Amino acid sequence: MTTAQERPQRTRLIKGPGMLLVWLYGVMVVGAVSRSVVQISTEFEHAPLAYSLSAVAGLVYGFITYSLVRGGETARKAALVCCAAELLGVLTVGTWTLVEPSAFPDATVWSDYGLGYLFIPVLLPLSAMYWLRKGAR
Repeated sequence: MTTAQERPQRTRLIKGPGMLLVWLYGVMVVGAVSRSVVQISTEFEHAPLAYSLSAVAGLVYGFITYSLVRGGETARKAALVCCAAELLGVLTVGTWTLVEPSAFPDATVWSDYGLGYLFIPVLLPLSAMYWLRKGAR
């Protein structure tokens, strides 16, 4: 049996600017999840794709927040992969909403690259990926 002293310590991911990332991701979790819950429960038939994508965004934000708080090398790698997937989603949905606006009768969190959220959805994964990669050194 290993004791607490023999177990390797998890690397903290929420020191310095990492704490700001946790706070911002936490705000995005609340915003995306609450928005999608209301929209899905009241008017899902109006824009099912948009509302489902907002729910997915909320889940992604939640996983990243959890990984940052958990800390450790495995959590850092998981958060890094998830941030890359988030950025890909923002760029895909953002471009899709500009090229084919009729596909989205209502906005998602990632519409127009996060315009409704002050572009935080496109800036946040870039910042987080920089922070997570810097922490690996």
